[in-house]
Amino acid sequence: MNRLLLTGTSILLSVSALMADTAESRMPKDTSHDKSNTSTNGVNLEKDAEKMVDIVLESMPEGDEKIKYKTLSDEDFRIVAKELGVEIAAIKAVVKIEAGPKLEGFWAPGVPVVNYAKVLFDKYNGKTPVRKIKDAKVPGGLTGYALKEWTSLTNARKINANAADMGTYWGMFQIGGFNYKLCGCQSVEEMVEKVCESEFSQLQMFAVFIKNSGMLESLQKKDWAKFARKYNGPSYAQRGYHTRMAKEYAAFKSKEKAEKSVKKETDKK
Repeated sequence: MNRLLLTGTSILLSVSALMADTAESRMPKDTSHDKSNTSTNGVNLEKDAEKMVDIVLESMPEGDEKIKYKTLSDEDFRIVAKELGVEIAAIKAVVKIEAGPKLEGFWAPGVPVVNYAKVLFDKYNGKTPVRKIKDAKVPGGLTGYALKEWTSLTNARKINANAADMGTYWGMFQIGGFNYKLCGCQSVEEMVEKVCESEFSQLQMFAVFIKNSGMLESLQKKDWAKFARKYNGPSYAQRGYHTRMAKEYAAFKSKEKAEKSVKKETDKK
C-alpha cells in the first residue's frame, strides 16, 4: 500500500501536551498540564509565529475505503516513520499505550475513540464561539465505555460543539482537540473531520503534532521520560508512562528482529 505525503506550512500559534491512556483501561484524566501559554526551549509559541510543518494525505489508495477504519499496515507506519526520522517501533509504542493492544483508533466505522473531559469543556466554553449541534446524536452500536464517552460528548455538543470538541481527546493517539492548530488545522471542526477520515489520517496528524510541539527529537532519541512529560503531562512518572512506553518499544523491536530472522531463513530456501 503506497500513500503519498506532501509537505506545507502554516502558522504556529499555541502548544499543549496530550493526555494518555489505553482504550481498554482508562485512568482518570490529569488536565493540570493544559496551559494556554506554554513555551518550548524558552520560546513563547503564542507570541512568536513560526513555520509549522504540515503533512497532508493527497489520496487514499484504491481498495482502502473498506478498511480505513480498522487497519494500519506496516507500510503505513514505515512511510510516516521515514518522514519523521524515527523508528517504526517507537511510533507503535505510542499507539500501544494510547489505543490499547488492538492498535485501533475507531470504535465503529466513522466513530473514533474519544475521551471527553468536562473540565476542559468548562474551560473552553465561553472562550470559544458557540456552535451548537442541537440535533447531535450518539452513534449507534456503541456499548460500555464507548457509549458513555460519546454520550457525554454528544450532550456537550448540543451546548457548544467547539468547546466540546476542544475538550475531547481524539483517536488512536488521543490528541486533545485544543491542539487543533498544532495539527495543521484551521479549526477544531477541521481536526475532528480528519480524525474521522481514517486511521492513516490519525497517524499523519500525530506526525504533524509532534513536529510542531517540540516532541520529535525526544522520540527520535527514544528519550521516553522527556517525551512522556510533553505528551502525557507532569504526572507521567506517576502513571509509569515512560517505563511502559520503553517496554512496548522493546517488545516491538524484538518482534521486528524475529520477523526479519524468519524472512532471512525463508529467503535462503
